Amino acid sequence: VVSRIVHDAQGREAVPLIDHFMPIFDAVERHALTIAAPPAAVYGAISRVDFARSRPIRWLLRARGLGARGRLTLGDVTRRGFVLLGERPGSEMAFGIAGKFWTPSGGRVTLDADGFHRFERAGYAKAVWDFRVAAAEHGSSRLTTETRIRCVDSTARRRFRLYWAVVRPFSGLIRILMLRAVAREAR
Repeated sequence: VVSRIVHDAQGREAVPLIDHFMPIFDAVERHALTIAAPPAAVYGAISRVDFARSRPIRWLLRARGLGARGRLTLGDVTRRGFVLLGERPGSEMAFGIAGKFWTPSGGRVTLDADGFHRFERAGYAKAVWDFRVAAAEHGSSRLTTETRIRCVDSTARRRFRLYWAVVRPFSGLIRILMLRAVAREAR
C-alpha cells in the first residue's frame, strides 16, 4: 500500500497532484517499485529514459495503434497528446489526456492543462497518469505510478468498461515495464 501522505519541501503535508487533478474516478491502475538509487537519480531518470528500448512496451503500444517509432521519452508522450498537468520537481509529475480510449484511434483531444481541467464533453473520458518518487530505506527510492480514468457520462462509462476489461492487464504491464526501465536508467 502506497501512502497518500506526501510532504512538500518545507515538510508540510501536500496532496499528491493526482488527487488534485482527479479526486473522483471510475478506474485506477497502481504500481510501485523500490529502486536502489537516491530519489534525485530516480526522478531524473523518469524524464530521460527511452521507454522504446523495451521491446514489450514497443509491441504493446503498436498493438494499441500508438506505435513507438524511434525514442519514446516523456517529452515524446506529451507531443502525442498527453499534457503535463503539474510537477513538484524532484518528487512527482502528473500528465493528463482526454479521448474516447475505446475507439481504434483513441479519439484523443488536444488540450492544455487548463483545457484538461475544464474538459467535460459527453461521450469522452479523461485520464491522469503520474509518477511519484519518495525516499526509502538505505538510500533507495520508492517509485510509484498511478493512472486514473474518469468517464464524463454513462455512455462513455459503459463503453470504457468493456474496453478496460480487455486492456487493463496490458496497460498494467506497460506501467510495470516503465518502472523497471526507470530503475535501470537510475542505476
